[in-house]
Amino acid sequence: MATAGAPRRFCRCACFCSENLYVARYGLHVRFRDEQQLRQDYGPLEQEVERRRRLGPESAARKALIASSYHPARPELYKSLQDAALAPEFLAATEYSTSLGADLEGLLQRLETVSEEKRIYRLPVFTAPFCQALLEELEHFEQSDMPKGRPNTMNNYGVLLHELGLDEPLVTPLRECFLQPLMALLYPDCDGGWLDSHRAFVVKYALGQDRELGCHYDNAELTLNVALGKTFTGGALYFGGLFQAPSALAEPLEVEHVVGQGVLHRGGQLHGARPLGTGERWNLVVWLRASAVRNRLCPMCCRKPDLVDDEGFGDGFTREEPTTVDVCALT
Repeated sequence: MATAGAPRRFCRCACFCSENLYVARYGLHVRFRDEQQLRQDYGPLEQEVERRRRLGPESAARKALIASSYHPARPELYKSLQDAALAPEFLAATEYSTSLGADLEGLLQRLETVSEEKRIYRLPVFTAPFCQALLEELEHFEQSDMPKGRPNTMNNYGVLLHELGLDEPLVTPLRECFLQPLMALLYPDCDGGWLDSHRAFVVKYALGQDRELGCHYDNAELTLNVALGKTFTGGALYFGGLFQAPSALAEPLEVEHVVGQGVLHRGGQLHGARPLGTGERWNLVVWLRASAVRNRLCPMCCRKPDLVDDEGFGDGFTREEPTTVDVCALT
């Protein structure tokens, strides 16, 4: 498990403004080196580069305004996460994971193995009443006049949970107290026991809005994807191999959403979402990050990260801050 140590500053890699820039028109991720290369290879992308450069300060400004002016529909969600919100199966799996002598074989008996080869698993995470309460809050926020940041360049509808104020009461305890013990057994090679930050957002799919999601991999070591509702058809997840592998989508694996249940997978696993047929689909996505892994190699540019200071958890990279010495106390 992660432990407290020297003061650290969370950062992002400078490649955030030069690599994997998503062009929705073509469904491609592209690279930016300079304006000449950009125009030669892809045409104008300056707006996306500039948007990414402004992202941190603008997100912090939205969060501050929401904190001061927004009136929640379900204020109980902004209190500390309670066991009553979590499915009994999820609590049992977590309790086993923290018990003396717990091992992978024992944990696998307490969840569903979707694919042993791809190491994709599923289990209930939230109760139905909690999913309903969270959906009510998200729709209330969506209908408000508060500013809204989009989850990422591929999802145009949804909510960033740190801007809404649900990171600290909901996602942080979910990661620290529940997901980390599970991931330590399931993915020790991905530093699943040392997850020290996250990025959490809700995505929404509906007719006339986003209906599907192109193939991609996540900027995370591990991912939790929980179906919150509502009533829908289609929209299944599909998985290929790891993003480094050739012919990764030759025989994709499809996984249907089950409301309240979460799918666990490696961030580098290529995946996407099939087109929605009818209704609305809302999913909570948590990108789980381990700075011990990321500080060695950025998963997006596959190089040692060029650290840039950022807001909040940044993109999960860390830089040790110099320890402040109280000179007066030493005299």
